Amino acid sequence: MSLPRPVDLGAPLPPPARSAAMLDRLATRRSAPTQALGDPGPSSADIDILLTLAARTPDHGKLFPWRFVVLGRQTRAAIAERLGVMALEKGLPGKAVAVLAKLTAAPTTVLVVSTAAPASKPVWEQELSAGAVCMNLEHAAGALGFSSSWITDWYSYDPDALPLFGVREGEKVAGFIHIGTAAEPPLERERPDLNAITITLP
Repeated sequence: MSLPRPVDLGAPLPPPARSAAMLDRLATRRSAPTQALGDPGPSSADIDILLTLAARTPDHGKLFPWRFVVLGRQTRAAIAERLGVMALEKGLPGKAVAVLAKLTAAPTTVLVVSTAAPASKPVWEQELSAGAVCMNLEHAAGALGFSSSWITDWYSYDPDALPLFGVREGEKVAGFIHIGTAAEPPLERERPDLNAITITLP
């Protein structure tokens, strides 16, 4: 599959069309267990498509308050090793080391970094935009036939761990999107009662 056709700046975009395939995707979207994500993973061309589609997220005043770090297996293995040592030095519980398996399992991981800063739009809205990028990545991965899992763990918030991923001062981790092929289909889980969380106003 190739990149979506380019659109000229200022050119009118096609109107939305009803899509049974998209509705089915949204109705059955489910994160896969991260440790169950294996080969095959996205190719370099697939990754270009994933990032291109994710970057079409609403970005609040053309601020583009996020960026991507594509993490291959070799890089993640090296970081996980250093994080394991860090966890022990910090006296973190054993689970802090165990969760590192989620960081190394998938063929490909895309780290979405929130670069929100005071600007013409509220910081909170910029951070929401980074979250939307994560969701777009998951949908794009599904459209390419891959499973994915959006994860944050302790190292996403540890100021000593963040530099290992190239996260700079003032930036935040929006999510690690792990992408690959699930060993088996994930099981459906309980969903919210819409009546309990929805108010309709006239």
